[in-house]
Formats: sequence, structure tokens, C-alpha cells
Amino acid sequence: MTARRGLAALVLAGLLAGCGTADPVGVARGRVADPTPAPAEPPVPAGTPAPSATAAPTPTARPTPSRKPLAGTVILVDPGHNGANAAHPEIIGKLVDAYSKTKPCDTTGTRTDDGYPEHAFNYDVATRLARLLKGAGATVVLTRSNDTGVGPCLTERAAIGNRARATVAISIHADYAPTGAHGFHVLEPARLAGAPSTPIIGASHRLAVEVRDHLREVQQPANYIGADGINTRADMGGLNLSVVPKVMVECGNMHHSGDAARLKDAAFRQRLAVALADALTDFVSRL
Repeated sequence: MTARRGLAALVLAGLLAGCGTADPVGVARGRVADPTPAPAEPPVPAGTPAPSATAAPTPTARPTPSRKPLAGTVILVDPGHNGANAAHPEIIGKLVDAYSKTKPCDTTGTRTDDGYPEHAFNYDVATRLARLLKGAGATVVLTRSNDTGVGPCLTERAAIGNRARATVAISIHADYAPTGAHGFHVLEPARLAGAPSTPIIGASHRLAVEVRDHLREVQQPANYIGADGINTRADMGGLNLSVVPKVMVECGNMHHSGDAARLKDAAFRQRLAVALADALTDFVSRL
């Protein structure tokens, strides 16, 4: 994992951006040029002689760091579930082929004990992440454009990233586990004979490690599932059917009081988005 780069500055930029405001200038820490304008040159007094022809040459300016480290990159951001899923069981209950097993098209997701829904959390973090990635030059494809619709099915979520020929893909979720369980875990695809995901197993694992390492800055790895924050799964159709490097993130347990309080906090959701954006940027930089 690369050295950390000015997290506080970036978080502040993201918080100032907020939902629905203009994109921040950039995402990767330390990769955005200083926006402060250079001071104006002082006026030259009248009568000052011209510089000598033998004056020392002006040093060559250093190249300005790129403001768009993700230029030319397509990133699939998949906020799990959807706001109207519960009202349409006839759609989300339809069985689809997840390669390793048959599963419902989608589910309603979970919620905190006081009613904050996972689908809203997922969409909020996804849109924050999308703004950061776009600010760094990426083309971002979202699997859904609002939090009031239905689906799409897990098969279509994978297909959207495949059709877009995404460089990388990430699904955003929150979990519902026993009250003593807490922390995040990153789901990576298991190796399955003949699965569409077979060629990207190695890249998806590297992505999972990158995401895990960055998320550690804002949240603890799960104490109830996976190993050190990484959970290899053979039953996730959205991973099995992806032909681009992809992981799914369970950002915390909505049934745990501490995790729930953090997931409901807009500032914490922004910190999650920043950590995910930095992880994706670092992963892409190593391709």
C-alpha cells in the first residue's frame, strides 16, 4: 500500500462538496495542485535598466502534477438494493442464475434498529464516491440513478460493468449481523471452474486488499466474518458474473449500535467515500 497523502485536506474538500453540490477538484490525496493563485509580480519602477544579456537563465519550471489521475478510467459503482424493492416482490423475488446457485433477483436490504435503510446508505455513499472519482477524471457508471426505483437484478448489475468494459467495479452495502458483531469486510470472488470471473480472480484479490487497507483508516475489520477484513465468497452472483475486477464492501453492521451510529453520520459516510476513492485510485495506478 502506498504512503498516505493528506487525508484531512481531502475529507474537508469532500465535506464542503456534500451531496448535490459541484464535484470536488480531485480525490487522491496529494494529487491535486495547490489552487491558491500565485502572487502578482511587483511593478518595475520607471527607469530600471533592462536585464543584462548575460543574466542567469530562468530555471525550468517543474511539471505540474496531474489533476486527473483517473483520466481514461471507467469505474462501475454499484449501490446495493433500491428504495422501491419492498413494494415489488414480484420483480425482486424472481430467481436468477448466480452461476454457483440460483438466487432472488434482488432483496430489500436491511436497516438499523431505528429504521435507517441500507438502500439509502448504499446510495448516499455511492454518489459521494462517484463525485470524488469524477473529480479525479474517471468516467463513472452507476447501476442505479436514484433511490426510488426497483433493482436491477444482480445479473444485470454485473452485466452493466461488463458492457461498460469497466477498469474496476465496486458494490457498496451494509450488513445485518448479531448485535455484538461489528466492522467492515470486503467480499472477493472465489475461484469457480468456468465462471466468468475466473480471469479476474487475482486482480479482484489485489483490489480487495487495497480496499481493506484504506478502509482500516476509518473503520475496524469485521470481528465476526472473513479473515482480517477479507471474505472470499462463491455465492455472490454480482462477483461470479463479473469479467472486470470487482469487490463488494459491507461497510458495517447495521444491528450494532456503534456501527449504526457511524453509518447514519454524513461525515462518516464521506470518510468512507474518500477511503474507497483512494483505494480505487491506488489500484488503478498499479495496473
